[in-house]
Amino acid sequence: MKRNAKVFRGSILRQPIGRRTLFRTVAFTAGGLAVGFAPGCKPAYNETPPVDPLVETSYGRIRGYLNQGIYTFRGVRYGATTAGQNRFMPPKSPEPWTEIRDASGYGYRAPQTNPATAGGTAPESEMTRILWASDGFRVAPPESEDCLFLNVWTPTLDSTEKRPVMVWLHGGGFSMGSSSDLLYDGTNLARRGAVMVGVNHRLNVFGYTHFGDIGGEEYAHSGNAGQLDIIAALEWVRGNIERFGGDPDRVMIFGESGGGAKVSMLLASPPAKGLFHSAVIQSGPGIRVGEPEQATRAAELLLEELGIKSENLTEIHKLPTEKILSAYFAANAKFSREGGGGAFRPVLDPVVLPAHPFYPTATPVSENVPVMVGWNKTESTAFSLGQDELWSLDEDGMRSRIERLAGPDADRLIDLYRKEYPNMSPSAIYFHIASYPRMGSGSVALAERKASLGKAPVYLYRLDWETPVLDGKLISPHGLEMPFVFDNVKGGGIALTGGSEEAQKMADALSETWIAFAATGSPNTPKNGLPQWDPYDAETRPTMIFDHVSRLEYDPLREQRLIFEESIDDDA
Repeated sequence: MKRNAKVFRGSILRQPIGRRTLFRTVAFTAGGLAVGFAPGCKPAYNETPPVDPLVETSYGRIRGYLNQGIYTFRGVRYGATTAGQNRFMPPKSPEPWTEIRDASGYGYRAPQTNPATAGGTAPESEMTRILWASDGFRVAPPESEDCLFLNVWTPTLDSTEKRPVMVWLHGGGFSMGSSSDLLYDGTNLARRGAVMVGVNHRLNVFGYTHFGDIGGEEYAHSGNAGQLDIIAALEWVRGNIERFGGDPDRVMIFGESGGGAKVSMLLASPPAKGLFHSAVIQSGPGIRVGEPEQATRAAELLLEELGIKSENLTEIHKLPTEKILSAYFAANAKFSREGGGGAFRPVLDPVVLPAHPFYPTATPVSENVPVMVGWNKTESTAFSLGQDELWSLDEDGMRSRIERLAGPDADRLIDLYRKEYPNMSPSAIYFHIASYPRMGSGSVALAERKASLGKAPVYLYRLDWETPVLDGKLISPHGLEMPFVFDNVKGGGIALTGGSEEAQKMADALSETWIAFAATGSPNTPKNGLPQWDPYDAETRPTMIFDHVSRLEYDPLREQRLIFEESIDDDA
């Protein structure tokens, strides 16, 4: 079936290995690039479905397919196109349909490829070959402003089953990514008993441009359009998931990196209240959102690039997708050169985001929602490939870099790691310490502030399991937990984990933990083989350390926490 939408076609995702590309590969696709194409195409796994499962949604009937006992529905529409007059507006419901719509192929991705680089390729590199060895190069689904689609994997279509529901928010900051990466395939989570949902939504300039102080009431929520899309998807889940065997009263939102930040924002969003019942934030603690003044400046730069005066803002609805994307990339670069931070992301909004999620205290909006939050031991290795000097630091080089991070506390930190890990190299010490600010300290701060409400529990973790890929140089990088959570260590996550039996054991533990949290609001289950996990509190600070032999530690590396805890709120 052909959609009446103008498509901005992205190139094959084959780009130079740099920080941005690593966000796209290690952190968000982990070697299993997007699978499948726009709805109407054949399933990416080249299966011949033995049955044609039909489900009547609130907008019309859809036909999925059966994959190894799991009912799969991809490219399910939950909102109308966001192009034209719907651009920058809150999402609208789709027009109901009477025909049976195919749901075997992924829906469009949100526009995100810079038109200046679309179609470009890069030479092969060691990292490219290793990361994508499991699947080769795959063409991502096309990009379009008609991008409000979700995917569902379920073990049953019996509405009386009421399985726990896991709603995934993809990473990529607020600027890129989609839920159609092979790593995010929900088949194995469904096989373990959950109903898995992945969501696409507006990103970057289309999802997070604050025109509220320029265009007036009509554009009051344009800076949070992407968040409103997610809320619309959660409303779809509430109204439809029972027909897919799910329980609308046991919905968990979870996300990694930018997806974790989106979860943080939803915890502080009154319109999202009651749409989910537990939340997991993986390596993406969102302490604060953008301030209107900065967000307005970014919007002004965008209009300057487009040659549109503020009084003629409505002209922006007539422009091609590519022109707005080009202006966005240029405006974002200018904003950065001006010293601005956090352009084109969620912004304070009296209706959608009336306060920062965890600054200066935890939001009371979701005080009764259990939360799990954590990070990976060496997040920074994923962003350091290509910076050869970081992998061969001598003592002086390591010390000078840590002094930039910790100032006069550098010696204390280095001594702490020398004591804990006497055989650790200077580069490894640097990666461990550099990985704690933001992801580590932000996760700890979030847990502490959530716990201080004295309402629903919060659970803190750290992933210490070390991947053997690239001869172990990545240690425990950003994104490593995702193959375990999705139980995809031998599929889309093999390039991150190596696919060993040890990796599968971690997948068994983490996937069952996440499912238990969706089902009960507690990570404790006899299925995961973990020790008893106590909720976080400011006195004992229990932290689950995921490793070959997982353990509960109390206030691990306390001195490091104390050194960085005062600086966490400096990052707006």
